[in-house]
Amino acid sequence: MAKRRDQSIHTVRQLIDTIAIPRLTLTIERERGALASRSVVFDGDLCRIGTHSSNDLVLADPAVSRFHCRLVREDGGWRVRDTGSLNGTKLDNVRIRDADLNMEGGLITLGDSAVRVRQAAAEREALVPMIPSFGVIAGTSVTMRKLFAMLEKVAQSDINVLIEGESGTGKELVATEIVQRGTRGDKPFVIVDCGAISPNLVESELFGHVRGAFTGADRDRVGAFEAADGGTVFLDEIGELPLELQPKLLRALEAREIRRVGETRARKVNVRVVSATNRDLEREVNKSRFREDLYFRLAVIQVHVPALRERLDDLPLLVRHFLGQLGCPDEERLFQPAVLAEMAKHDWPGNVRELRNYVERTVVLQTASPTSRKSAASSPSLASQAVDIRIPFKIAKDSAVDTFERAYLGALLESCGGNMSKAARTAGMDRMYLHRLVQKHGLRGGGGGASSGGGGSAPGGFRG
Repeated sequence: MAKRRDQSIHTVRQLIDTIAIPRLTLTIERERGALASRSVVFDGDLCRIGTHSSNDLVLADPAVSRFHCRLVREDGGWRVRDTGSLNGTKLDNVRIRDADLNMEGGLITLGDSAVRVRQAAAEREALVPMIPSFGVIAGTSVTMRKLFAMLEKVAQSDINVLIEGESGTGKELVATEIVQRGTRGDKPFVIVDCGAISPNLVESELFGHVRGAFTGADRDRVGAFEAADGGTVFLDEIGELPLELQPKLLRALEAREIRRVGETRARKVNVRVVSATNRDLEREVNKSRFREDLYFRLAVIQVHVPALRERLDDLPLLVRHFLGQLGCPDEERLFQPAVLAEMAKHDWPGNVRELRNYVERTVVLQTASPTSRKSAASSPSLASQAVDIRIPFKIAKDSAVDTFERAYLGALLESCGGNMSKAARTAGMDRMYLHRLVQKHGLRGGGGGASSGGGGSAPGGFRG
């Protein structure tokens, strides 16, 4: 009996891994222009700084934005990111949008306040279950196992959840697994893609309408909230919801009742709301493009789905699973260690969706094609291009520069999915200068911090 118990304990220990939790010491040296000396020790991978009470470090400074900046743990180091603040963020007296923090730390200036950041010498240890998957979502990297442990807890609750992540990371799969494992798993699950509906039809899609409410309303229609009564509504790409409709959604969440378009009678509904976005909603709140009160109603719990470049350890596992889904597990021979090593050098801007497409393409072509968007070998060098000496030097030079700029910017924007901020960081150039070049050459670039294109979930996502 004792031997069996020892074996059980050994098995449990095998399913648990010990990881180090990074620690930061944040010391407020100046607040509202006055000297201060207040320190906070922070554990985790994301630390938010601002005036709103939900931040990890709260500053009482009117010159600091509600969600001013954040410290993010990436690739073993820390990055400082401005969250669209009004007065900007400085790191060691240099204004930044996104910058690496030195190992020794640094001084972050926000408004009339300054915060000294140091990496603590000791790191707290934590136990993370060795969970290889969460339903159809697979991954053995530390990032994913921490996510699975969190999702297990989220699924058992009944509160609203906001799922954040880039396009193609599989946010819809995460939402589906949360719902299926929860108490409402056998109840209705209604999906609304806020980015794919005409703005003048969103209210009808969410709350329904009565006959004659508007042109074309030839019959009564039940909206998503009413159809999901007792179950869950998944609001995909919630960041695309028109600002004028946000108060109505807020009322539906607060009062748990809706009114069909063209109707005065309120109808009680009992739904759980899970939402997803590839936008940075804190930035949108700072820019007054998303209501703060609605944001906190939706983001009672926030779940961040990591980009593929943040979990490259999972590449071999994901390749095997995609091959299994395609019904050709024997084709794993196409992905030798050298090929996987080359794949790990790619940024994968399309995330797991792009990886799945790459695996399918490799199986069809029976060869691993280059992962870069444009092979360097296919681009002719400037030295090999024909030169016409009959053209004046300045004109020829300007023409060559224009040709290079257009080709470079086109490849850059394609690689970064149209995300101008990411493109500027990748190219190491000022974002406004990049904007001017894009406009000069008539190219199409995306918006600011997050790309607004694309859907929320990856077909097949990171399925196992």
